[in-house]
Amino acid sequence: MTQAIQKTLRDSAGMRWTALLLLALAMFCSYIFMDILSPIKDLMQETRGWDSTAFGTMQGSEVFLNVFVFFLIFAGIILDKMGVRFTAVLSAAVMLVGACVKWYAVTESFIGSELETWFTNNLNYIPVFDELGVSPFYEGMPASAKFAACGFMIFGCGCEMAGITVSRGIVKWFKGREMALAMGSEMALARLGVATCMIFSPFFAKLGGTVSVSRSVAFGVVLMCIALIMTIVYFFMDKKLDSQTGEAEEKDDPFRIKDLGQILTSSGFWLVALLCVLYYSAIFPFQKYAVNMLQCNLTLTAPAADSFWAQDKVTIIQYVIMLVVAGFGFASNFQKSKGRQYGMLALSIIALITYCYMGYMRQSAESIFAVFPLLAVLITPILGSYVDHKGKAASMLILGSLLLIACHLTFAFILPMFEGNAIGGIIIAYATILVLGSSFSLVPASLWPSVPKLVDAKVIGSAYALIFWIQNIGLWLFPLLIGKVLDDTNPGVTDPTKFDYTAPLVMLACLGVAALILGFILKAVDKKKGIGLEEPNIK
Repeated sequence: MTQAIQKTLRDSAGMRWTALLLLALAMFCSYIFMDILSPIKDLMQETRGWDSTAFGTMQGSEVFLNVFVFFLIFAGIILDKMGVRFTAVLSAAVMLVGACVKWYAVTESFIGSELETWFTNNLNYIPVFDELGVSPFYEGMPASAKFAACGFMIFGCGCEMAGITVSRGIVKWFKGREMALAMGSEMALARLGVATCMIFSPFFAKLGGTVSVSRSVAFGVVLMCIALIMTIVYFFMDKKLDSQTGEAEEKDDPFRIKDLGQILTSSGFWLVALLCVLYYSAIFPFQKYAVNMLQCNLTLTAPAADSFWAQDKVTIIQYVIMLVVAGFGFASNFQKSKGRQYGMLALSIIALITYCYMGYMRQSAESIFAVFPLLAVLITPILGSYVDHKGKAASMLILGSLLLIACHLTFAFILPMFEGNAIGGIIIAYATILVLGSSFSLVPASLWPSVPKLVDAKVIGSAYALIFWIQNIGLWLFPLLIGKVLDDTNPGVTDPTKFDYTAPLVMLACLGVAALILGFILKAVDKKKGIGLEEPNIK
């Protein structure tokens, strides 16, 4: 029996990491679609009449059903009852449906259709939600934004379900092994989706010299089809594992609502959940406005139409260089030979410098912000491995909060000082974006592997669901708040590249301050109660 157990897929490093790769590729595609309109906010205002309030309301709608219809809680129950593989495929299918709806909302076919007329005349008042001030629509909101919001809500249900499913899947395949490294690696690969989105969304929107925002969303829809394929492959792989181990996806002891009591009565759980919502609320909503923020604060001069830097092929070249940065940087963490490790690291750094130079020459805000996840890809495996072998997860959360505060304040007060200085402004932007990305990598490497230390294995899916639900409150609220604050602090501004972003950035820095305070409290509670957050995962 022991011999048979040792030969399961889970005990093979290659199979274990293949399973992780399938889940990570699905999340990679979902991350691209999540921010598919973020780098073309200015085009949405010019072509579809979406002001900052409409844009922010639509972006916040992604998590509306998760928060206010408690879909994420149900997703956790589905995950605990039906298992990882079923929920993975279901989540990918739901994301694809939502992506298709959002795509149609921004197509030319929607303009002038009966559907547009219906959305213009309806959903201007939602009983109860309007009274509570949490309606996903408002009177005067463009019909295309309303319909896109409906699609984004559906997508959001699948996306957040996928998030908790991937976390549970990694626990299933990596518990007792390199779990923090696996979670960090998954997020590092998934976050390349952010960079891919920033590079290719404007590329497709402006392809051929004509602007069409629907082309960008169509690109995302194709990727969601790929995500569904990845989860189907994982389905059969996971089923094979269960047939080898004799484990069952459906537990003999079914999920009970009262089991949530052991989660909700844990002070450590609440501190981690609140820290999560504060930290992620300062990152994900910012991503949706970051390109426009750079457009408003940097002095960018588009290259001449006949120059090399204005050609479409430069986008492809720059993306290939980005993959070199990520690939060699990530692979350097797994080299046993120091010479090979440092060689790969050197190639990664050279490629990163090359990428940054190309971004400067292209004078493109979206390609400048696309460096956001690159440093994270390099250091997340390092941090994950460190947590696995040395611990210090709570300390890493504190460091991440400090970096977060510094970056948002730099964007708010230092970057505007370089207005008119093209080189200086872009250097400050690159440095701050890279540090912010590295700050972001501290969270998945330290926070998510801590959850299994806080709750019983039977309700891990529900614990992740609760954390994601609390997190989603912030992800719904802050895109909307940023949009409203932008419109309120920039009265009469119609040029989408002339907004003053100081107030929204200070608001996000305040979230970092609150997260920092909670980080210190969490570390104190961990020391007092012996939760083990500062202890290594591998003992």
